[in-house]
Amino acid sequence: MQLLKSRRNIFFLTSIFSIGILVFLSCATTDPYVQIDAAIEQGNHQDGIVLIEKDKKTIYRDKDAILYYLDKGIIAHYAEQYGDSTQLLQEGERAIEAAFTKSITMELGSYLLNDKTKEYDGEDYEDIYINTFNALNYYHQDKLEDALVEIRRMNNKLRVLSAKYGELRTNLQQKALAEGGSVPPNPEASTQFSDSALARYLGMLFYRAVGNYDDARIDRDQLKVAFANAPSVYTYPVPHSLDEELGIPSGKARLNVIGFSGLSPVKDEEVVRIPLPNLRYIKIALPVMVTRPSQVHRIEVVFDGGNRFDLALLEDMEAVARETFKEKINLIYMKSVIRATLKGVTSSVLSAAADETDGGTSLLLSVLSLGAQVFAETSEQADLRVSRYFPAKAYVGGITLDPGTYSFTTYYYGANGRPVASFRNTVTVQADNLNLVEIVCLK
Repeated sequence: MQLLKSRRNIFFLTSIFSIGILVFLSCATTDPYVQIDAAIEQGNHQDGIVLIEKDKKTIYRDKDAILYYLDKGIIAHYAEQYGDSTQLLQEGERAIEAAFTKSITMELGSYLLNDKTKEYDGEDYEDIYINTFNALNYYHQDKLEDALVEIRRMNNKLRVLSAKYGELRTNLQQKALAEGGSVPPNPEASTQFSDSALARYLGMLFYRAVGNYDDARIDRDQLKVAFANAPSVYTYPVPHSLDEELGIPSGKARLNVIGFSGLSPVKDEEVVRIPLPNLRYIKIALPVMVTRPSQVHRIEVVFDGGNRFDLALLEDMEAVARETFKEKINLIYMKSVIRATLKGVTSSVLSAAADETDGGTSLLLSVLSLGAQVFAETSEQADLRVSRYFPAKAYVGGITLDPGTYSFTTYYYGANGRPVASFRNTVTVQADNLNLVEIVCLK
């Protein structure tokens, strides 16, 4: 009777302790980005930079250096601080490369709790679009050759996107077997994304600007191929203005406008429970990409003189984020199952040992088994880290004009047909020159 009472007391205390852990974890996840998000959505980019620096130590741990470089670097681009943006994004790119190199030799013990305990190594779409915005940084600084280098780097990354995870999977499987675990089947889903219309579009414009029309035509044609090869990403037609870009009449000038809208997706946690023998289970927690709604549904450019045209959707960057995440989530799934299984085995072994013994030893083993199960439940959390300030969509358009100075307004319209934002520009359009205007509205 006394033994039963002791069991009940221990179970009660352990349960209260477990509930306390869960409550603590849920209360500790307040969103530190609220003020920064509000500033960015309202176009107060300099305020966003100030807030990031003010709260840097709170938001970005030592393991989150890549997030700091990406968040501040992309906001600096919006704030037209192109030199600072380039430096930050290049730091981020180098850190992503170094983190990936480390991950080649990763060990199960290095993330026994969950993936949040390791250094954030960046998402593939972040690594890809670093080069896009660095290319634009260089364009705004009149460094077209450097801009072209960035586009070529982006294209090279895309070519090896699917293959880069092969060695990681093999190493993980080998280490799992060495730790006494089993190897779960590898999910078959993989990315179809291997070429970026946005990279090809910018490459076409930059090559045209330096007089290299052969490579400009190649990038124009490859843009069309990119649409054909990734129908899950490019679910809309090729922009109609594309074929006008390389047929500019002599003496005329071409004005191109690129408009970014919305904010890139964030992550949420999806919990999956896999049954084991003896009425037990393992819990795995997986990150899933979550859309952040945008107010923008259409973009129009209206000139003071009466000309107007819509910008056409060129790249759904959010869809690219989801598509490129497929390869990584396969690896995360395998790793989570292996890790959770090892945790579950510990609890099962202790429980079986308790059943085979009597008295105080049995009670102790039962408590340890319960503790191992509680640990497995509370420690298994998805890594929800991701950069927050890349745009969700890129729109483009162009018009052929006589050389001269023009004023126009770019309207971002909501679903109700009313403008949610507008931007005034005055630009001097020159023949035989790249006249590219970039507009950003992240509402």
